[in-house]
Amino acid sequence: MGDQITIPKRFRGPPKSGNGGYVAGLLASYVSGDAEVTLRLPPPLERPLDVLREDGVAKLMDGDKLVAEARPAQIDVDAPDAPPWDEAVAAAKRGYENRHNEQYNSCFVCGLDRGPGDGLCIFPGPITEGSKTMAATWVPDATVAHPDGMVPPEIVWSALDCPSAFPHIGPKGVVLLGRYAVKRMAPVRRDERYIVRGWPTGEDGRKLFSSSALYSEDGTVCAVSKSTWIRLDETPAGTT
Repeated sequence: MGDQITIPKRFRGPPKSGNGGYVAGLLASYVSGDAEVTLRLPPPLERPLDVLREDGVAKLMDGDKLVAEARPAQIDVDAPDAPPWDEAVAAAKRGYENRHNEQYNSCFVCGLDRGPGDGLCIFPGPITEGSKTMAATWVPDATVAHPDGMVPPEIVWSALDCPSAFPHIGPKGVVLLGRYAVKRMAPVRRDERYIVRGWPTGEDGRKLFSSSALYSEDGTVCAVSKSTWIRLDETPAGTT
């Protein structure tokens, strides 16, 4: 039997499918070096999914259905300086208090219904009032770290996910992750303070482009991402 991945319910994004960043990070581990992951279907929860590898590409399969595929990629993101910790705290407070979109309340990364020890509690908000650049804070706890305190790649991929969506999300907008690439540059450790920043990089019809970066409190860049989000007109099947 080949490799399989099972996505526990804890790591959901929408209520009935896996968080895109988390699933992409898991699949990326089957690719050599930095990877780009394309999500084809909402990743189902709580059942084994097959991983097929061929010619350097990893595919996540639900029976004969292609859920996602990962391939090696060169990832170039020019990360701006990190905002100071206090500014990121204020941005996250704005993000938490002004959230009016209930579509994301169950999300492992940014969900308002997910408390410490359950979700990551990353609440992106505008870095200044009206800005499209988002920021938030994050302190990884023991539930998302290895016994040695190191945070695994799929959690880092998760942490960079939602901050890259919020530059494009309006009061009632719905977006789904279509393509996602992450480059990790420095270790991420349990109980240390981190800052996440996300910013838009363009649009093409329903395709929305953005990047995000994860920084240590002293401003060291730990990881960066490039994302393509798909704007939806209504809630898609399988996401509620």
